[in-house]
Amino acid sequence: MSVTVADNKPGRSALLAAIVLSGVLFCGCGGGSTVSSIGTGTTTLSPTPMISTTPAQNGAVIVTISSTASGATLYYTLDGSIPDQYSSQTLPYEGPFLVASNLTVQGIAIAPGDAPSANASQTFTPNIPSGTLVWSDEFSNSTNANAQPNPLVWTYDTGNSGFGNQELEYYCAWGSAAAPCNPASPNAYADTSGILHIVARQPSAGVYTSARLKTQGLFSFQYGRIEARMMLPESQGMWPAFWLLGSSIATINWPACGELDVMEHIDGSNPQNEGYDWVQGSIHGTNLNGGIQYHPAGFSAAAWHTYGMIWTKGQIQYYVDAPSNIYATFTPSTQTGTWPFDSGPEFILLNLAVGGSWPGTPNATTVFPSEVQVDYVRVYTN
Repeated sequence: MSVTVADNKPGRSALLAAIVLSGVLFCGCGGGSTVSSIGTGTTTLSPTPMISTTPAQNGAVIVTISSTASGATLYYTLDGSIPDQYSSQTLPYEGPFLVASNLTVQGIAIAPGDAPSANASQTFTPNIPSGTLVWSDEFSNSTNANAQPNPLVWTYDTGNSGFGNQELEYYCAWGSAAAPCNPASPNAYADTSGILHIVARQPSAGVYTSARLKTQGLFSFQYGRIEARMMLPESQGMWPAFWLLGSSIATINWPACGELDVMEHIDGSNPQNEGYDWVQGSIHGTNLNGGIQYHPAGFSAAAWHTYGMIWTKGQIQYYVDAPSNIYATFTPSTQTGTWPFDSGPEFILLNLAVGGSWPGTPNATTVFPSEVQVDYVRVYTN
């Protein structure tokens, strides 16, 4: 007896063809489905993943995709197509992401040893107007003491690997007591007025500690306008940054994942910087490097400024203080290399590096402690 099976899940036709060459197809319900065939054994479909949401702001939501199967790999699409792990339109799920536009999320799970699951789908129609605030961290602190940055939003890179730039600092997480970190003198904290402090310290000669906060695995987004109001240190060897990395870094590594540097700064009084103070916005990808400085007359990074990025399909723009004050625009047509910024969401980083190949090492003029202050980080719809 032969059976013909129609299947609309890409990448599964070969599997089903093998299963039903001369047998009978049976599907179970709940969790994984069992597909069995006389003479060919039994194959179990992975459990269908679950799509859940938590509120963001003004109608936006943060979407989480999960599976009951231990060790399952999750994939999803946002373009209406059925997920297929071999398709360039399908993204590996790396953590919660913001949905602030009208779209459909579809996902599959692949558990070890099992076939791909049935498709899970959820359609969102928030109809949010352009320019609406849809996510933010205001670094609120209702206690009477310095507090941990929100652990539901921020995690940390740690250690002193040099991070590819010959940096000198040891990055410390909140509460770390591993030397040279000192939980009594945290390198990142929210003060009682709602300001995030990222502090570079010198606990002993030639030893530096600081912090690198990131939303990896906790929050990411694609497209929109993001900005942070910040005050930066002016001291030799200090290297503050507000930037994003593609969530795909866990699977395809840097620079293929894409890097968006909304703001980087090194000491404006250094002679190599031509005597004026400045910040820079940059983009990085495979064989893709672009950077433009912002240095109007009288600019001081030591004052409060808002640093922002407008991210649309095929375009990255950077501004200072107002979205109308754009000083850098990048598109695939103006850059060589591979453009990775339409390939999925990115997560946020805030850090203060010490030393490295760009700013150089601290010297006798360097001030410790030095710090970045951040009033807020906000994401708006385009």
